[in-house]
Amino acid sequence: MTDRKCELAANLARVEERIASACASAGREREEVTLIVVTKTYPASDVRLLSALGVRQVAENRDQDAAPKAAECAELPLNWHFVGQLQTNKVRSVASYAHTVQSIDRARLVTALSGAAVREERELGCLIQVALDAESGARGERGGVAPDGVEELAARVADAPGLRLDGLMTVAPLAGPYAGRQQAAFERLMEISSGLRAAHPAANMVSAGMSADLEEAVTAGATHVRVGTAVLGVRPRLG
Repeated sequence: MTDRKCELAANLARVEERIASACASAGREREEVTLIVVTKTYPASDVRLLSALGVRQVAENRDQDAAPKAAECAELPLNWHFVGQLQTNKVRSVASYAHTVQSIDRARLVTALSGAAVREERELGCLIQVALDAESGARGERGGVAPDGVEELAARVADAPGLRLDGLMTVAPLAGPYAGRQQAAFERLMEISSGLRAAHPAANMVSAGMSADLEEAVTAGATHVRVGTAVLGVRPRLG
């Protein structure tokens, strides 16, 4: 086993222990939480090593990095999640490799992504990104729709050809009433998820929590956590 593979294996084991411990503390089964490894800024060689170590869910946030990486790893049994803010001019590329887009936050994006998915003859899973720092009708600092816009946007996704409404995503906000209150933020997301599932029962995916706050997300009820640094190490600075 190479040094890098050993490093990744050890990091994965530590993250697995954290998730398992958080599940036990919350009275949840470990199988209720899926780990998504965020591979942004890291090479395809690391993705290959992660796949060999049993990782099946990986995430990227920039199409210009994700598209060639997904192509290079096309034969691997991986599900690719797009988690960054998505511009409409990138949807055709993203629709060609992503299995799930976690950053749906406006009607125009739904329309563009639907058209791209239909052209690619694929069905894309979609999560509504909820901005807990956004006022009514606005978008968040890091993307996302305000909570009162979730219902309308979810209905658009559910009705759009080529798209499948899977649930919700959030990033713990840096501003607003939930700044520094990750647990409260994730509990609020679960409340919004409960309302969404009343109208769309299959939309039960809740993606929340990262390296620093995955325990809070698991405690709140998240079904998926997005972990990058704790698995791959501190990210290199982008030039």
